[in-house]
Amino acid sequence: MKTNEGTLDRSLRVILGLVLIGLAVTGTLGVWAYIGVIPLITGAVGMCPLYSLLGINTCPTPRR
Repeated sequence: MKTNEGTLDRSLRVILGLVLIGLAVTGTLGVWAYIGVIPLITGAVGMCPLYSLLGINTCPTPRR
């Protein structure tokens, strides 16, 4: 698996995932908010399958 998410992208995904899961646990948004597991996992791993399909890469290129 090649990393295709940059630091900012990963951070925002983890925060969004935690917020959605928190809202689901408190009952504010209901069961559908557990969809926050997806951005949480992709942010923690650093690889987004949808980005791979679309050819998107938010990782900075390594300097030589």
